Amino acid sequence: MRRINGTALVIVALVGTLGALAFPVWSYADRAGTGQANLASGTVPTRWGPLTANDRDLIVRVRLAGLWELPAGQQAAERFPDGPVREAADHLIVGHTDLDKRARSVARDLGVELPNQPNEQQQGWLNQMSAASDQDYVKVWANLLRSAHGKIFPVIGTVRNQTRNTLVRQLASDTNQTVLDHITVLEKTGAIDFDAIANDSVAGSTASPSGPPPPVSGVAPPAAPPAEASGDIQTTSRPSPGAPGTVNTKRPEAEDPDNPGGASPTPSP
Repeated sequence: MRRINGTALVIVALVGTLGALAFPVWSYADRAGTGQANLASGTVPTRWGPLTANDRDLIVRVRLAGLWELPAGQQAAERFPDGPVREAADHLIVGHTDLDKRARSVARDLGVELPNQPNEQQQGWLNQMSAASDQDYVKVWANLLRSAHGKIFPVIGTVRNQTRNTLVRQLASDTNQTVLDHITVLEKTGAIDFDAIANDSVAGSTASPSGPPPPVSGVAPPAAPPAEASGDIQTTSRPSPGAPGTVNTKRPEAEDPDNPGGASPTPSP
């Protein structure tokens, strides 16, 4: 009996020792499988700050966007020489010409390899547009583009928030501005199926809805007081410039990576 108890004590002591050794390793925030470990995975140092896998992915995705949205814009401009579709096509052409220069310049400086052809999915979208009849073309064209812009929007915000690389941060800011502009002009075509976009965006999601409770019919909620600075505070800035429903994308012209130091012939919208 004493031998059994002694053996049990030795086993308990060994387990406790191993647990004490293992706990600090397991408690490290950057252990394998954690967010910190994923962030560090594939990260390389550069003179502009660490370059993560997500940073590189955004640069590539900006390049890919131009490779299919530029021809999509050109196709629509040829089929619809005026009206809201022509305006949206103009913004696509100008915006992605500008962003492509910025993406190629950043990729050159950071050593990121870029694709030269749209991916298979994007080529499929272009084929859908080309095959659409005149009657269906605007709906097909506008909704494919609007859906793609909506899906990249939160990705841009995530990279803009997380990146420690100054070049990627600026590219994310420029891309965010252009994507919002394109979403705005695509919606002005009047062809967007917002129900389809909403359903597609939550497909496969099992998260419960959150937020304030739904309104009650016939019951007015209490009025919310204005949120404003107190005291005599002098301000000089103004809300986003331009008329409601517009996005100001005017910024310094992008450097052409094929002609460093030369002027870019295409102005921003």
